[in-house]
Amino acid sequence: MVNATDFTKKLLFWHRYHKRNLPWKTTSDPYKIWLSEIILQQTRVEQGLSYYKNLTRQFPTVKKLATSSEDEVMRAWQGLGYYSRARNMHQAAKQIITQHKGKFPDSYQEILRLKGVGEYTASAISSFAYNLPHAVVDGNVYRVLARAFGIRKAIDTTSGRKHFKQLANELLHKKNPAAYNQAIMDFGATVCTPANPHCTQCFFKTNCVAHSRNWMKILPVKLKRTSVKTRWFNFFVIMDEDRIIVEKRNSKDIWKGLYQFPLLETEKKIEADRALAIFSSAHSLKQVKLIESSAMVKHLLSHQTILAQFLTVKTSHKKNFHSENWKIADRQKLYQFAFPKLIDNYIKKRLH
Repeated sequence: MVNATDFTKKLLFWHRYHKRNLPWKTTSDPYKIWLSEIILQQTRVEQGLSYYKNLTRQFPTVKKLATSSEDEVMRAWQGLGYYSRARNMHQAAKQIITQHKGKFPDSYQEILRLKGVGEYTASAISSFAYNLPHAVVDGNVYRVLARAFGIRKAIDTTSGRKHFKQLANELLHKKNPAAYNQAIMDFGATVCTPANPHCTQCFFKTNCVAHSRNWMKILPVKLKRTSVKTRWFNFFVIMDEDRIIVEKRNSKDIWKGLYQFPLLETEKKIEADRALAIFSSAHSLKQVKLIESSAMVKHLLSHQTILAQFLTVKTSHKKNFHSENWKIADRQKLYQFAFPKLIDNYIKKRLH
C-alpha cells in the first residue's frame, strides 16, 4: 500500500511538472475560482473552458452578475445543462452583495452558506483563493484514493463519504493545500482516469493496491444505480407571419427558467393530429392548422430520456396569442431567449 507521506510528496512533485494550464488555476480571485467550480460541477473541462471565458467577460465582477437579469444569466449558460447551477449562482451573487457588501467571503463556513455551494466547492474555493487547509473530495479524488489505497467502501454512502473525507484531510499538505488539491484533481483527470487509466505512467503503480490486484475497473465502488425516466414532449411551434409563441418554464422541473415552445407532455407517443386536438382544446385555440410535424428527436439527460416532436402550427386568430404564460416573440429575434439545447438545435436547423 502507498505510504501516506510519500503519497503527498510524490503528488506535489508530479504536479510541479504536469499541472494543467487553465485560467482559473493561475488566479487567486475567489470570484473567478467560484465561477469555474460551479461550471465544472457537471461539465468536462474541454466544454467548460469556453463558458468560463464568456461568463467572466460578460460578468466580470460579482456585482455585474448580481445585477443582471435571470434571462441574461440563463442565456449565457445555455447549452451547459444542469441549469439549477446558473440559478443558484445568480442567487449567490445577490447574497454576496447583500450579506457581504460585495466582497467574496473569505472563510470556509461563509463560503459554504452561499446558494449552490457544497462542501467540495467550499473546500476548493477556500484552498485555491485563500490557501486554507480544506481537502477537496470530488470524483477524481474518490477514484485516486480508492485505487491507490484499495478502499472498497462505497462512495455513495454516508460512511464511505466520511472515510474518504477523513483520509483526504490526513493526506492534505497543510502548508500548501492549494497545490495539493490541484495536484490530486489533475492526477485523477489525466493519469488515474475512469476508463483506461495510464498505469504505466503512474509513479504509484508499484504500491497501488488496485494495480496489484487488477481492481481498476471496480474502484471506486458505487452502490446505487440511476434509474432513467422516459418522457414524451410535444412542442407546438405556433406562428403568425413573423410572430411566434414562447413560454418560460417555471415549475420545479428540468430547464426551469429557460424558454420553450408551448408544450403538451403525454404518457406515450401520439399522432400529431391527436396532439393538436388535445392541445387546442386545453388552450381554447381557434383556426389552427397543422403544417408539419418533425421526426421524433431523442434527447438524453442524466436521469431522463426526452422523446420530442415539434409540431408547426399556423394561425391568424389573434386571440390565440393571448395567454398569461405565453409571450409573443419576433421569429428573427429568438436568439435573445435562453432555450434548452434540444429546442435551440431545432431553431438553428428549422427556423433560421
